[in-house]
Amino acid sequence: MPVTFIGVRHHSPACARLVAETLDELRPAYVLIEGPADLNDRIGELLLGHELPVAVFTSYRDDERRHGSWAPFCDYSPEWVALTHGSRAGADVKFIDLPAWHPAFAGRSNRYADAELRYADVMERLCRSFDVDNVDVLWDHLVEIAPRDGLAERLATYFDLVRGESAAGESDTAREAYMASWVRAAAAEAGERHVVVVTGGFHRPALVTLSAAGDPAWPSVPRLPAGALGGSYLVPYSFRRLDAFDGYQSGMPSPGYYQELWESGAAGAAMHLVEAVAGRLRERKQPVSTADLIAARATADGLAMVRGHQHPARADVLDGLASALVNEALDVPLPWSSRGALRAGSHPVVVEMVAALSGSRVGRLHPGTPAPPLVHDLDAELARAGLDGDADLDLDLTRAEQRARSVILHRVRVLKVPGFTRTAGPSVGLDPELRERWALRPDPGRITAVIEAGAHGATLADAAAAALAERAAMAGRDVAALATVLFDAALAGLTDVSDQALADIDAGVNGAPELGPLGGMLAVILTMWRHDGVFGTTRSAVLGRVVTAAVRRVLWLAEGVRGSSAPADLGRIVALAACRDALRHAGRELSLDVPGALETAARVSADADAPPDLRGATFGLQWALADLALADLPGSDLDPLRSVRGAFVAATVGDWLAGLFALAREEVLEREEVIGLLDELLTGLGVEDFLVALPALRQAFEFFPPREREAIAERLLARRGLGGSARSLLRTVADPAVVAAGMRLDERVDELLREAGLIREAGPVSDAGLIRGAGAVNDAGLISETGAQP
Repeated sequence: MPVTFIGVRHHSPACARLVAETLDELRPAYVLIEGPADLNDRIGELLLGHELPVAVFTSYRDDERRHGSWAPFCDYSPEWVALTHGSRAGADVKFIDLPAWHPAFAGRSNRYADAELRYADVMERLCRSFDVDNVDVLWDHLVEIAPRDGLAERLATYFDLVRGESAAGESDTAREAYMASWVRAAAAEAGERHVVVVTGGFHRPALVTLSAAGDPAWPSVPRLPAGALGGSYLVPYSFRRLDAFDGYQSGMPSPGYYQELWESGAAGAAMHLVEAVAGRLRERKQPVSTADLIAARATADGLAMVRGHQHPARADVLDGLASALVNEALDVPLPWSSRGALRAGSHPVVVEMVAALSGSRVGRLHPGTPAPPLVHDLDAELARAGLDGDADLDLDLTRAEQRARSVILHRVRVLKVPGFTRTAGPSVGLDPELRERWALRPDPGRITAVIEAGAHGATLADAAAAALAERAAMAGRDVAALATVLFDAALAGLTDVSDQALADIDAGVNGAPELGPLGGMLAVILTMWRHDGVFGTTRSAVLGRVVTAAVRRVLWLAEGVRGSSAPADLGRIVALAACRDALRHAGRELSLDVPGALETAARVSADADAPPDLRGATFGLQWALADLALADLPGSDLDPLRSVRGAFVAATVGDWLAGLFALAREEVLEREEVIGLLDELLTGLGVEDFLVALPALRQAFEFFPPREREAIAERLLARRGLGGSARSLLRTVADPAVVAAGMRLDERVDELLREAGLIREAGPVSDAGLIRGAGAVNDAGLISETGAQP
């Protein structure tokens, strides 16, 4: 039972040639390939005649795990060559690896991620020994542009050294045991005919050992667990997605270069590389002279000679081009000197060089390729709504037929299908915008995105709902993200969510750690629940449940905040205001615990360890909801005058009033005696205390809109029997900071005069009360006394 093991590097032209030559020579009975065994019954789909690159996309979803991964193929992928050459040779071709949804692939989005790079210590030693920058340069030196003689033995030695004596991880061990069982079965079945095994080189040493003895029965293919959803489909792929410089997990960088290496050999690939870079730079109006190209080629040839290359390697040509075309100092290292994505700050010429090597090729599936149901459903939905062409749309969301088109477009947007771009429209639940503009354009990545989105569901509505549910689960305690999910659901006409999604949203709200973001979410969701007549969310049961949970969480968080001298925090004040609105407008319909809320507010407002703004806000909450309070509960018999007097400490009164005015602004305006008391208390402040309180007072009075500030000014003028325009007094041109400095100077002058016995002891600030300060607080709604400016 002759078995030939070929260890390869994924997407290596040299390895692909070795596979083709071996298969053509041996004409084996079986060709066993590292690939998903659950696709063996559908290998014919791969052989329909696609334009490469393509990939097998696999999705998996259950209650605990969501997973998506790709197994890409291009012309020079050894696995693809094994598949196509083996089929043409009449061999029985089989994939022998575990399915991509198997837990062994957890956390890996690419089946062909290089295993040897996960055990990289020996790779570093090899790079140092050969004096090269990274494994890609090492690989080119040893394999891609090296002489072809003895390649199989050289590869075996290389991968034996890489594997060494280290034990593989648990996932690799499981995969290797499974692949070895296929090898034993095929060898037993083939008898004296050959079996060729093509796998990643890292796995080859283990497979040789594991296949030597053991049960020769054909292994079974794992099935999806009960309750799990998943499937595999072919999708078009692109060189850009295949490129290591674009973040691809495996294989060779610069796929455009290696495609040329596969088609034209090392000399032709080097020449093509120079031409591609020059052409791309010239297209972008960057000067590249003939002399530059001659210098680049000469440098590349010289580097190749020094480095022992018969023909310039990829790094030789790139170094030559960089030397000739980049004249400035570089802020970051050249990207081909390390492995990974292109770094921010790379020189523009270098960026274009990398892009030229990447190539622009995009795969195309054969028209007969099976597709998930979503592809057909989306095509039908777009055609029915007239959205299947190139168009610029301006949609009026108040018109039913245009709203229906918007719903389809938002479902497509939720699935991240390219070519559907919204350029204007409502973005948050409080946004009154009722028109949308969209740009619909063809996009080569559309079919790939739709096939991948098919993992979420068979219809556009089901897939969009599942995608939103997944986003809700990923949002966790990020209530701003949850609010966006719920608003996107409204835009997409998906007002019902699954029980699991609802549980995830509940968990996110109930675990929200901060008042500010939670209050912002509550304000958005409450507005949608109360007023939305366009998106269909008015009195939505889902949004009502979110409102209920958010109110409960806001009150719980508020009672836990500490800091008796902490400054006012607008976020927590807004959160209490949103809570007030929910209790007032939705309390009865949603069966909110209004008595419990008032009891919590009473405790916080009386808690000396709570921040002043929170104490003021919770008192304002009680006052604003006094009409809802029962006779024997807090809020039924409030005394605002006593509370204002109790809170009137210069250092904190402004913060306390900020909370009060934010929650009970209308109630304050309705009580003339409260305005009078504030006037009286401010009149009694000394200059120093007044200046201490001034910044927070200005912030507090900003909660009154201009018309209400004017009304306060009119009342204060009337209290003093003064005439004149309240509006003009609110518009003083004096800088409040300058006025405050003048007041401090006045106080110092008075102090010196008193020490000299020239004036009597000072009294209060003045009898001007709230209008004291010559404009020092006019921005906050307080007014000036005519002629009092310093």
